[in-house]
Amino acid sequence: MPKNKGKGGKNRKRGKNEADDEKRELVFKEDGQEYAQVTRMLGNGRCEAICVDGTKRLCHIRGKMHKKVWIAAGDIVLVGLRDYQDDKADVILKYMNDEARLLKAYGEIPDHVRLNEGVVDEDDAAAHDDYIQFEDEDIDKI
Repeated sequence: MPKNKGKGGKNRKRGKNEADDEKRELVFKEDGQEYAQVTRMLGNGRCEAICVDGTKRLCHIRGKMHKKVWIAAGDIVLVGLRDYQDDKADVILKYMNDEARLLKAYGEIPDHVRLNEGVVDEDDAAAHDDYIQFEDEDIDKI
């Protein structure tokens, strides 16, 4: 039988994320970076996001964040733009809810971006408007 030479199993890996809840310094965008809101997760470490400049980009989640920082639809992320591919980007950082609110208050994120909500497409919005209205009938007739 092989001898275990590591320092522990998956339970050790699970306990490493304790210091993530602490307050961290707010990171603003630099040149070559942009704020974006995730529209949907695609799997395989990729997601689709709409950047603040209005461009829809296919984003790759970097390896340091992969399986450590969970990204869902509607999250505000900082993406690094690629010089050679305009329709693709790399997710650098995920902003927590309070950090995203601060960015919106500072005017970094425009007012039309909705925070703390799942992204609603036009098709989904039309689907929620459908409802059935029943006419008042006498129940005794049935």
